[in-house]
Amino acid sequence: MAPTAPHQPVDQATQSNYKDVHTTHLELDWHLDFAQRFLRGTVTHHLSVDKDGIDKLVLDTSYLVIKRAYLASSPAHDLSFSLPAKRHPTLGSALTIQLGKAYAKGDTIQLVVEYATTDESTALGWLEKGQTDSGKYPFVYAQCQAIHARSLLPCQDTPGVKATYTASVHSTLPVLLSALRVSPPHDAPAPPIDGTVHTTTWEQKNAIPSYLIGIVGGELVFRSLGKRTGVWAQPGVIDAAEWEFKQDTERMVSTAEDLFGPFVWTRYDMVVLPSSFPFGGMEYPQSVLLTPALVVGDRSQVDVVAHELAHFWHGNLVSCAEWDSFWLNEGWTVYSEALIARALHGQPTRDFEYLCERKSLADDLRRYDVDGLRKAQRLHIPYKFGEDPDDFYSSVAYHKGANFLYHLERVVGGVEVFNPYQKEYIQRFAGKSISTREWEEHFWSYWGRFPEKERRLRDEVDFDTWLNGEGLELPVKMEYDTSLADAAYSLASRWSSSRTASLPDLAARFSKSDLEGFSSTQVVVFLETLEGEEAFDGGSNVIEGLEHAYGFEANRNPEIKLRWYALALKAHQYAPSAASWVVQWGRMKYVRPTYRALVKVDADLAKQTFLDNAYRLHPICRRMVGQDLGLEDEGKRA
Repeated sequence: MAPTAPHQPVDQATQSNYKDVHTTHLELDWHLDFAQRFLRGTVTHHLSVDKDGIDKLVLDTSYLVIKRAYLASSPAHDLSFSLPAKRHPTLGSALTIQLGKAYAKGDTIQLVVEYATTDESTALGWLEKGQTDSGKYPFVYAQCQAIHARSLLPCQDTPGVKATYTASVHSTLPVLLSALRVSPPHDAPAPPIDGTVHTTTWEQKNAIPSYLIGIVGGELVFRSLGKRTGVWAQPGVIDAAEWEFKQDTERMVSTAEDLFGPFVWTRYDMVVLPSSFPFGGMEYPQSVLLTPALVVGDRSQVDVVAHELAHFWHGNLVSCAEWDSFWLNEGWTVYSEALIARALHGQPTRDFEYLCERKSLADDLRRYDVDGLRKAQRLHIPYKFGEDPDDFYSSVAYHKGANFLYHLERVVGGVEVFNPYQKEYIQRFAGKSISTREWEEHFWSYWGRFPEKERRLRDEVDFDTWLNGEGLELPVKMEYDTSLADAAYSLASRWSSSRTASLPDLAARFSKSDLEGFSSTQVVVFLETLEGEEAFDGGSNVIEGLEHAYGFEANRNPEIKLRWYALALKAHQYAPSAASWVVQWGRMKYVRPTYRALVKVDADLAKQTFLDNAYRLHPICRRMVGQDLGLEDEGKRA
């Protein structure tokens, strides 16, 4: 798939001159040093000039050591380059390379930068061997979304530029990239880990934005899940990971193809990372990153697999051009993930997924309901130059976006009517990066062929309020099939009405059998529904009664445990237990809400727990939790 020139609106989170000249292909040559915890090598930019008179290239960098720059055609002649004396606190250090002459529109350039990462890299998560499952070898992984690829390599770090890439990686430990392995072949046996430096070569034939350039290195083994699917994990985790994902992954890929069009990425392989990984998943092509929290032994979290799979059409194939349109990546993905669930399990399961995320959306809308932050309640966020997209990262893009699309689907007459539009949208923009404006223009172009549908859309949907409106509620009240949630709602109501009961009375009314037949997700809905009630403090025995009846302290499912501690901390109970639990995880979904709740109950405990364990967290998560706790500087330094 040929790379395309970027869209005209300017990304406010890059200092690169990507409107003047843009990268079409990258060649990477990387050496991993696990002992010193850095990556060194070269990146060759294949560039296309978009304007006349271009005599410099400006690339994004952050915490990189730049050694030299030169044209591939003249490796003995160094080009002059400069970095600012002071880095931008969010955007890093713009690397300006003088090209030696002025180039004309349509010219092509191959330019090489030799560089190394540093221990301040915000993209790379380095783990000591004691932080891995076997304890034998160190580990590293890259997490570049949103604007951290510049801390992995000098690049035009904007989703508005998509490029193919090839790579040669030299490492003593197995490595994976967001690309297909060329040499040795995918099915070649793994060499022994004996200190020998092995070279692997890789190719990504589909043009991708910089944040999808990824690498994982460590003790990893592979299991096939199907003809084009598989899972990588540490040896002690691989059996459980294979069982967790084998039943669903291959059929999810086939189902997604039926819904969204051809799967152009050849393989859908996943990598179960150590627990410090800050997200549930990351949609790296050919090497989807997953949190180990998904491996719970009951397949209850495989919806994350469907989510990352849907990204291969929304985000990877069709990408947002600027971070203000991030909802095009995530809203479409959540909407499509639920369509996969509908195809495999029926409409009630689809609607149950929306119900399950209703509380997280409401919580985030409330969190941003303060002066100066309300724009984060919008789908289309008007960023100012230099603002960090991570500071506005929330479930709004995901779940407000998905509800917007679901509402549009209902207005035009259902999924059978709406899905042909989705397929045409993907086909139209495959391989491109687009803005919300371009999405709207195509949307009306498509529905303009169906005058009655267009009339209903214009009469019944307030696009401006959906995209640019702020507030605590969705623009319309969304109704869902609650059949899979009703039992959870009923049990929560019984507990709520027992607010003043004594512990013996609670023990007589409730028992473990109440949850028989509940899925893990239904237990989550039960706890979230209770948390939505007035706090069970002031002498209420409900929290202790819940623990006596259901034993949540011993439950090993992190999704359940997260909601249990949210409920208990709201009642100012179980703070020490919550503090002990939260340090086991690096996933921001678990870490940030738990610390935010804990600091309200015991600020000293929350802050000290974070400071003692911040080194375990990926730099992105560490910074965000530090901000949540009012420890910004400590979060950056830890």
